[in-house]
Amino acid sequence: MVAVAILAAGKGTRMKSRLPKVLHRLGGRSLLERVLGCTSGIRPTRRLVIVGYASDLVKESLTELPDLEFVEQKEQLGTGHAVQQLSPHLQDFQGDLVILNGDVPLLRPETLTSLLQVHKDCQNAATILTTQLSDATGYGRVFCDDNNLVTQIVEDRDCTTAQRQNHRVNAGIYCFRWSALAQVLPKLQPNNTQQEYYLTDVVHFLDPVMAVDVPDDQEILGINDRKQLATAYEILQARLKDSWMTDGVTIVDPDSVTIDDTVQIEPDVVIEPQTHLRGQTVIRSGCRIGPGSLVENSEIGENSTVLFSVVLESIVQPNAQIGPYAHLRGRVQVGEGCRVGNFVELKNTTLGDRTNVAHLSYLGDATVGNRVNVGAGTITANYDGVKKHRTQIGDRTKTGANSVLVAPITLGTDVTIAAGSTVTDDVPDDSLVIARTRQVIKPGWRLIPKSTDNNPS
Repeated sequence: MVAVAILAAGKGTRMKSRLPKVLHRLGGRSLLERVLGCTSGIRPTRRLVIVGYASDLVKESLTELPDLEFVEQKEQLGTGHAVQQLSPHLQDFQGDLVILNGDVPLLRPETLTSLLQVHKDCQNAATILTTQLSDATGYGRVFCDDNNLVTQIVEDRDCTTAQRQNHRVNAGIYCFRWSALAQVLPKLQPNNTQQEYYLTDVVHFLDPVMAVDVPDDQEILGINDRKQLATAYEILQARLKDSWMTDGVTIVDPDSVTIDDTVQIEPDVVIEPQTHLRGQTVIRSGCRIGPGSLVENSEIGENSTVLFSVVLESIVQPNAQIGPYAHLRGRVQVGEGCRVGNFVELKNTTLGDRTNVAHLSYLGDATVGNRVNVGAGTITANYDGVKKHRTQIGDRTKTGANSVLVAPITLGTDVTIAAGSTVTDDVPDDSLVIARTRQVIKPGWRLIPKSTDNNPS
């Protein structure tokens, strides 16, 4: 059996934020969610999160993740003190305990799986993830013999000048035989400059303790401030974009593109510069997204284009053209072969197949049929000051330029609306609607300008 405990009790003062450090977001997920995600490969039987600062916020952020246990650390007195809080919760546990830090979000699942495998194969009391850094400033140093058995761990602030020449550092990621660790936790003492209980001090009481180096030191990057958060984002983006390009996605200018790792992209998609894909987005094969587009929590069907546009919480069917400068939001559904063109906004609207809304229109709370042509400047007046109302437009209907459809209203099939009409009543099938005042012409009329002579004679 394997249990996982994540240290997530700290405030993170260097973030200079009221939000707990572990809840700051990195590529669409919080740091803590990312750390939890890296445990997928070891399939733990129990997952415990040690909380302290703003514990209610931390718990609330994880409500959608099942089977989490929360352990309270009321005072933050170091890593050893945090793990001591686990003892009542793991009294009857027989197995291995993996301990992770909630602010180390770039660890790969396969690295954690490898660490646990070495721990089991070597029957270690403890196994510690380490790496070699050219500049180890700020990291605890790990001292080993020729067999990578740990003899000592010293925190950076407690190192002598000679000890700081050692470049093997502690990643803060551990695997313990719980039965052995539980016996030595009460022996920890705050005999250091910080007056804290260091978990690393358990190496003095356990045997054997082995270090396992991870080749990619970026995996152990801890987040202590906003600069490190930005650095982690760059690393995450480089990983993701390398993976997508290997899998057959063209990213024209990777440095200007951002992609959340919750996004799915099929082969033969082209991502143009200055494009950002966020959340639970799916991009189907043959699409061209961008340049200059944002797609979030949306699905874009095969062979569609999204040019200089924003698509939020929406579904676009295959062979559609979106943009330039279109905005889809609030559960929009665009049918197959549609065109949503220049400066068009759709909100909570469904378009049937091969319907065109080519330019300068707003359709809100509307259901539009197949092969409808929405003329330039058409809007649905969907809000009466109190409630929103829906507009229904039948198949093959055409609206003239600058039409206003005052909801609630239903237009039948094969309806034509004359340009400049304000339509307030339902319209039956096969009708022409003219709803505008008659043009009046007054011959010989002109505006008489006021005198501009300000010099009296």
